[in-house]
Amino acid sequence: MKKLFSYAMDIGEQMLISGAEVHRVEESVTRICNALGAVRVDVFIITSSMVVTVHTNDGEIYTQTRRIMSSGIDIEKLHGLNQLSREICEKNLSAEEIETKLNAAINCKKYPIWWEFVCYAVIAGAFTLFFGGTAIETLISLLVGFAVRCSISVFNRLITNKIFSKFISTAVATFLALIAVKFGWIPNVDKIIIGNIMTLIPGIGLINALRDLFTGDSIAGLLRTIEAVLTALAIAAGYFVIAVLGEFIL
Repeated sequence: MKKLFSYAMDIGEQMLISGAEVHRVEESVTRICNALGAVRVDVFIITSSMVVTVHTNDGEIYTQTRRIMSSGIDIEKLHGLNQLSREICEKNLSAEEIETKLNAAINCKKYPIWWEFVCYAVIAGAFTLFFGGTAIETLISLLVGFAVRCSISVFNRLITNKIFSKFISTAVATFLALIAVKFGWIPNVDKIIIGNIMTLIPGIGLINALRDLFTGDSIAGLLRTIEAVLTALAIAAGYFVIAVLGEFIL
């Protein structure tokens, strides 16, 4: 039972890391533990911690706590974990089968890193064009978007604070846009900044925060709302700092 309980915790932990809302994780862990033979399951989850207590038929009580150190958005992994949760509840999977399927879901094929760079560039250029940018502004926005993804990749390895990473990325985008203005390639930075900021806005995080609040997970919802607001403020601060310094440097 302890081993099966650990698998339920592993699935819940990976779901949180992959960006699942708290209500989904709590329900999944509860259903998995019940399917594995628990008579009562008490689950308390926030974005950075999991506490689960399981009561078994023979009167044993097991409690596990997990600290969630990182999180992001990985829809492919989340889909695999959701599918595994359903299979555990619907089928009588052995411990070996659960472990095999869990490892397959965790190590699912990811998109190559160069594809992310291309997507950031294309999205930034598309939004610049959408908001009325010219062809040259769109081209420069493509290049800036590529540089923004480079900065995210570098600073995510150097620091664990994603909010500060968004600050640096916005600062890089603003600085490069000011350079383009300095050389006379574009008249102003507005369209380029708007296009690149759209790739950094924490839209999914804010939506998950609202879903947590609507389902009654007030603490998790407030934590995610605060994180989304701080991220938005960091993006604004990154633009503001470089825009002010640019007046003196350039």
